[in-house]
Amino acid sequence: MVETKMLRGTKVKMTPSEAIVETLVAEGVKHISGILGSAFMDMLDLLPTAGIRFIGVRHEQSAAHMEDAYCRVSGVAGVVIGQNGPGMTNMVTSVAAANQAHTPMVVISPSAGTPTVGWDGFQECDQVSIFKAITKETVRVTHPGRVADCLRTAFRIAYAERGPVLFDIPRDYFYGEVEDQILQPHQYRVDERGCGSSVSLDRAAEILAEAQYPVIISGRGTVDSDGIEEIKNMAEYLTAPVAVSYMHNDAFPADHPLSVGPIGYMGSKAAMNTLKKADVILAVGTRLSVFGTLPCYDIDYFPKDAQIIQIDINPRQIARTHPVEVGIIGDAREASREILKRLKANKPNLKQEKERIVEVTNEKQKWEEELVNLAMIDGTPINPRRALLELTKVLPENAIVTTDIGNVSSTANAYLKFNQGRRHIAALTFGNTGFAYPSALGAKLAEPNTPVIAIVGDGAWGMSLHEVSTAVEENIPVIACVFNNNAWCAEKKNQVDFYNNRFVGADIQNPDFAEVARSMGAVGIRVEKADELGAVIEKAIKSNKPTVIDIQVDGTQLAPPFRKDALKMPTRLLEKYSHLDHKNWDK
Repeated sequence: MVETKMLRGTKVKMTPSEAIVETLVAEGVKHISGILGSAFMDMLDLLPTAGIRFIGVRHEQSAAHMEDAYCRVSGVAGVVIGQNGPGMTNMVTSVAAANQAHTPMVVISPSAGTPTVGWDGFQECDQVSIFKAITKETVRVTHPGRVADCLRTAFRIAYAERGPVLFDIPRDYFYGEVEDQILQPHQYRVDERGCGSSVSLDRAAEILAEAQYPVIISGRGTVDSDGIEEIKNMAEYLTAPVAVSYMHNDAFPADHPLSVGPIGYMGSKAAMNTLKKADVILAVGTRLSVFGTLPCYDIDYFPKDAQIIQIDINPRQIARTHPVEVGIIGDAREASREILKRLKANKPNLKQEKERIVEVTNEKQKWEEELVNLAMIDGTPINPRRALLELTKVLPENAIVTTDIGNVSSTANAYLKFNQGRRHIAALTFGNTGFAYPSALGAKLAEPNTPVIAIVGDGAWGMSLHEVSTAVEENIPVIACVFNNNAWCAEKKNQVDFYNNRFVGADIQNPDFAEVARSMGAVGIRVEKADELGAVIEKAIKSNKPTVIDIQVDGTQLAPPFRKDALKMPTRLLEKYSHLDHKNWDK
């Protein structure tokens, strides 16, 4: 392979495959996830010599989920690849999830060879059109000599716009000879972000200084910018309670006196009851998504009249869902730091509101007692909340937890607490099942010495259990906690509340997941008693082996409907279906 430490401006002869791989090396790429295919085999052959590990998954959807989590933990853009046609279309769901999660990723997309495009050849597909709506950009290689340049563009946009970028290359363009140079990342992209407009920063500081009850909402942008310390300093100076945005429970330390926990579905009542009082909201690194700010527990907590100061790196997110008083386009950490500087200069003796700290402490204590009481209600065999409670009791301080979508996974939002950033990797608002386990694999790749636990419902597990083979083969020792209630319970709860307990498609018949795991070479354990779960998880962490814990939980103890806002009581106009009309249920 060509040495990457070339003099600036020096071009050397290499193959397009070599130019691609050397650009990946310069970007610090240590591994690529996917399934091997003939379309990119010339490039694949170079990876071991280049020092890039190829992680062969069992389904391409898992690859992008893995790299999504890898980037969220490491800060380094993940890279995925697949065979042209079906290999790439298998990634659509997980790339779309990464796009909505604002995760930098490069999707290497081999496409049909140029001599046969348009002939509906074997595995031909217009991948650019398919991925256009679910990526930040689609970059097409128009000539073999442009491969390195186009790949640099893909990385530049992925980091700058925080999301996946498709790098589409005809499969015949891996071959041949080009004359090019390999640039280092600092020569073609800039990672440092500014703090935003000084006028906006001044105005934000003025509003916060005059606030009667300021509340901070800390989101993913705070985590990505390593800005948690700045939020702590801001909170302490203002005596401002801090909530975290939906499913970003690691965006502020849970053990901080001003922490009130997460908002959004199955979040913290302490956070919601506190946010209701706010006259000023400082939203840092969060888009304030519609779903993440909906009423929950029948608490319409997001204040209608509060002045909002929103900080986001992406101008498209400012005031997208809620009108703002001040919008700041800037890095979460840098903008927060600058606002605090101005606050201290203009209000050097801002007194601490001790009563507010007492209020926050009381709200948290009430909520914690409610969570424990709900968990201690008997279940058959285990109350799912009790299982979550026992899990959280034994989690090491540095543990990373990935969560799927589903009734139990979403209930975990209330129970999971973190004191460090990059610990909570959730499926977020794209809401696809099958996310947590492959994401756990990616998180473990980012931090091999950190315990990683996936919280997965049995429905989602059916979409991801095949990757246990990947965990065993690649020696990625993550722990899957499978909450087994033999149903798609998030949707089943809708049928309980809105369809008079008429269950269509909700119940599922599962195998013994522990036995299946053992047959795949992993450790498999079945748990039927709540007081045994903690010890099982601790033992699994110490074993450092891929482990599946099949937790038998009660399928009747369900969280509120997931999309209560989008459902209505059923009406039926045809006589044939009249017995299904909600007005006739008691007849």
